[in-house]
Amino acid sequence: MPLKLSEWDDDLPIDKDEEYQAFLRTLRFTEGFALLFVRCSPASGEQLISKVQADINDKNIEVLKLDKDVANLYAEVEQLPKKNNINILFITGLESALYKYEEAKTLAGWSSRETHHYSWEGVPPILISINQQRERFRDKFKICFVFLLPQFAIKYFIHRAPDFFDWRSGLFNFPLDSTTIKQESNLIIEEGTYEKYVNLTSEETNQKIIEIIEIIENDQIDHEQKAKLFFELGYLQNIKQNYQAAISSFDKALEFKPDDQYAWNNRGISLNNLGRYEEAIASYDKALEFKPDDQYAWNNRGNSLYNLGRYEEAIASYDKALEFKPDYQYAWYNKSCIYALQSNIEKAIENLQTAINLNPDKYREMAKNDSYFDAIREDKRFQFLIQDTPTPNP
Repeated sequence: MPLKLSEWDDDLPIDKDEEYQAFLRTLRFTEGFALLFVRCSPASGEQLISKVQADINDKNIEVLKLDKDVANLYAEVEQLPKKNNINILFITGLESALYKYEEAKTLAGWSSRETHHYSWEGVPPILISINQQRERFRDKFKICFVFLLPQFAIKYFIHRAPDFFDWRSGLFNFPLDSTTIKQESNLIIEEGTYEKYVNLTSEETNQKIIEIIEIIENDQIDHEQKAKLFFELGYLQNIKQNYQAAISSFDKALEFKPDDQYAWNNRGISLNNLGRYEEAIASYDKALEFKPDDQYAWNNRGNSLYNLGRYEEAIASYDKALEFKPDYQYAWYNKSCIYALQSNIEKAIENLQTAINLNPDKYREMAKNDSYFDAIREDKRFQFLIQDTPTPNP
C-alpha cells in the first residue's frame, strides 16, 4: 500500500508482499505521465527492478542510472534514445547528487549539526531544475517515472522539491528487513579497511556512505552496531578529506560507545587536518585514557604537538609510541625531522638511520625531498644515508 507521509518516521512493520502487489497494480494501471517514489536501498532497488521487469511484460520498461553528477534531470531524460516508447522509467542514483551537494555544503562551512540533520538551507541544482520544470515533464513525457531512493533522499524531495513531490501518484516503502539490515551492517563493519576504502573512486565512496546512512537510520540495529557504522562513516569521510563531516560521525559513534579509542584517535586526525591542534591533542588524550599503549595515538599526538611548535613535547610523545612499539617507523622518522629542524645533526641522523633500516626505500626517498632536512642537507652523513646504494667510506 502507498505509504502515508504521517507514517513516514514511524517505521511501522510493512508486509513486503502486500506493498509489492500494490506497487505492481499501480504500475499496471498507470497510463501516461505519473510520479512514483519508492524508498529502498540501492541493492534492493536493483532486485525490485528485475522483479517488475519479470512481472510486467506488456509495457516498455527502462532504467536511467544517474552515475555521474547530474544537474538537469529533464535533459537526461530528453537524451534517452527510446524516450517516446517508454512506459515506465526507473531512476536510480539520484541520491549521489544530493550527497555531493550535502558534502559541498559541509566544506563550505555548514555546522555538523546541520549536516547530520539534513538542514534545509538551500536546494541542490538537480532539485531546482526539477521544481522549475515539472510542467515540462508532464507535457513532454508520457512516462511513469519511478524514483528509487534511500530515506534521506526521500526527505530531500519532501523538503526541497515540494512542488515536484506533491505531484506524486504514490509513495511506496521497501525498507530492509531486520535480517538483511544485520547482514549488511556486519558486512560493512567486517570489510571496512583503509586499504579498501582508499582505493574506491569518489562515486564508489559516496555510494558506500549512502548505504551506511540508510542502515544507520533504521531503528532495528543496536547501539553497538550504530557506533561501528558511524565509525565507518567517519573513516570514509576522513579519506575523502571531508573532515568536518568525519568529526560529526565520530562524535555520533562516541555517543553510542564513549570508550572507543579508535573513534577518539580518528577524530583527532580530522581535527589535526583542520588545524585544530589543541582539540586534536585532547581527542588523542581520551583515546589514550582507554588504551594507554596505543602507538598510533601517541604518534598522532606528537604530530599535533609538532604543529603547535611544541617540539620537546612532540618528541616525548613519539618516544611513548616507541616504548610500546620499538619498530614503529613513523615515530623514528618524525623524531628525525624535528631534530633536523633543531639542527641537532647527531640525533637527526641517528633516528633517520633507524627509520631507513626499518623501511629503506620509503624513508630514503622521503628524506631526499623533505624540507625538514634542509638545515642538515649538506652534511656528509646525511648525504650518505640518502644514497640509493650507499657504500662505506674509504
